Amino acid sequence: MDAGRPTFEPPYEPGYEPIQPGSGRRRTLRQRLERVGAPLAGLAILLVTKGKALLLLLPKLKILTTSASMLVSIAAYALIWGWPFAVGFVALLFLHEMGHVIQLRREGVQASAPMFIPFLGAVIAAKSMGKDAAAEARVGLAGPIFGSLASLVPLALWLATDNEFWQALAFVGFFLNLFNLLPVVPLDGGRAMAALSPWVWWAGYAALVALTIAFPNPVMILILLVGGYESWRRWKERNTPAARAYHAVPARTRALVAATYLGLAAALALGMSETFLERDFDDV
Repeated sequence: MDAGRPTFEPPYEPGYEPIQPGSGRRRTLRQRLERVGAPLAGLAILLVTKGKALLLLLPKLKILTTSASMLVSIAAYALIWGWPFAVGFVALLFLHEMGHVIQLRREGVQASAPMFIPFLGAVIAAKSMGKDAAAEARVGLAGPIFGSLASLVPLALWLATDNEFWQALAFVGFFLNLFNLLPVVPLDGGRAMAALSPWVWWAGYAALVALTIAFPNPVMILILLVGGYESWRRWKERNTPAARAYHAVPARTRALVAATYLGLAAALALGMSETFLERDFDDV
């Protein structure tokens, strides 16, 4: 929350529907700015989660245009991070969501522009994910791919200026896209796993349970409930003729999806490691 998220109905209607130590290049910064990293990561989970599945009617409200909802979200995040960081974060969210929109339209599916919901991320309305699980995987991965490329901008600015503002923004961008790769529906990683094996959803759900325990808050609990319900619904339907046809993905496509998923996850983890900040409140 590919972070993350678009909401969809695959053809068989499952329902309406995101660290290791670094090289040490900025080790002194990490030692000084630790305490910002953990709250930032926990808050990023809140902002990028897929709880928007319960807010399906919001895109239909004409007063909630993309630009207006972006301004409202920026104002909300500015209360926590200040205006400059809020603008940067919403821009990263927007580019992540546009990855989904662009790929949906490439798949021949009409999709709305992103609508932003403060502290939940953004939502896209679409009638389906495409004709099969391969299309669902492409759409799911498009958000983190676009979002990761967008995160390279603050990374480059940090490397050029050594300004910790850009370092923090890059870290959040890498984090929100890596979180969205968690392999459980309705997160982006769960969409990608539709092209591989439904069994992976349960591994992802176990990781989601662990994250909810580590970062307990109402939104994470909501995502846990939505993810559990959606995973169970699709699991039960996996052997129906429609579901079997939907998930009939060529082996070559499965391999490409797996390679893209693993490569992207590894790159994002590396990006997080290299941009991680530590801060003592005495330094603030």
